[in-house]
Amino acid sequence: MNAVTRLLRDLVAIPSVNPSFLPDDANSPTEEAVADHLIDIAKKHGLDISRQPVLPGRRNLLVRLKPRGKVRQRILLAPHMDVVPADDSQFKPRIRNGRLHGRGACDTKGCIATYFHALCQLSGQKQRPQNTEIIFVGLIDEEHLQSGSRAYAKKGPTADLAIVGEPTRLQVVTAHKGDLWWQLSMTGRAAHGATPHLGTSAIHRMTRVVDVLLTDYAASLKKSGHPLLGSPTINIGVIRGGSQPNIVPDSCTIDIDRRTIPGETEESARREILAALRPHKLKPDFLDLRGVPCDPLETDPTLPLVQQFTRTARRRKTIGVDFFTDASPISSAGTPSILYGPGDIAQAHTTDEWIDLDQLDQATHTLKRFLENLI
Repeated sequence: MNAVTRLLRDLVAIPSVNPSFLPDDANSPTEEAVADHLIDIAKKHGLDISRQPVLPGRRNLLVRLKPRGKVRQRILLAPHMDVVPADDSQFKPRIRNGRLHGRGACDTKGCIATYFHALCQLSGQKQRPQNTEIIFVGLIDEEHLQSGSRAYAKKGPTADLAIVGEPTRLQVVTAHKGDLWWQLSMTGRAAHGATPHLGTSAIHRMTRVVDVLLTDYAASLKKSGHPLLGSPTINIGVIRGGSQPNIVPDSCTIDIDRRTIPGETEESARREILAALRPHKLKPDFLDLRGVPCDPLETDPTLPLVQQFTRTARRRKTIGVDFFTDASPISSAGTPSILYGPGDIAQAHTTDEWIDLDQLDQATHTLKRFLENLI
């Protein structure tokens, strides 16, 4: 077992489940335990260590490799340290047939191991950047509200390029969709189930909303598109209404997921939905379920550092992905951002999450070559 695999094994064994998904009285390690483990390693390599307060008891980890000379550019390596819930067995990493299995193996402790190991290797060799500061930023709360990346975006420092850790199958990603979560509500008039004609069913009214959104409106979204991301989409994931069978329901809500592409805004998407419903005399109320912007990512693939990384990764072109990431808040604050990492997003959050160890090694090698050839 090589060093990067050992590091990944040790990280997966830390149950750093995002506290937002746990009961308030849960006594479980948070991202702090992952940070503590990495700090122990960083100290042995003489790296500069600091922590950035974000939420009570939860901090981003910043580990710096300072250049030998004056700082002329800066690179961020930014994976997240939290994982989604899993049963205890998934925090007992297992290696089978060239794969490491366990919660967080690909999302994104594989990226943590890759980025951190490459940084530590670079710190101990003569061939290292003379004028580039490299900062490893272990982010908290990606799986919930991205509080870590949003805090880092506000406090900085900004950089010339951020490589954000996500399982991309070693592809270089320069674009991803944004994500709007809304709750739509319709009201009616309650009545006894024996005399439904005296009431107005909010559920019935909402079924008409659902029908329009998933037919006419969904079809209209296919008329627009992005060269890397395709068309925007809409999904209705939750519906709630009524209290018992013998009461005409006076309220009904749906929770929708609207994926956006560059050029769309929250307000433009809201106007589109209302316009689609207007001919049917339907006007639901909107509630923002996130409370924070989740904008799409679009980074210019012709930027010199992006081109340099793409060549180092031996890719002819960059791609886009459908899922939302920490790259959006970081990019919005002025740091051009890309995604790169071992693993496949199809394995993330599954009951048998795993990562291909060959990809882990390839990613580490690619990242180290990129970093050691910076100015």
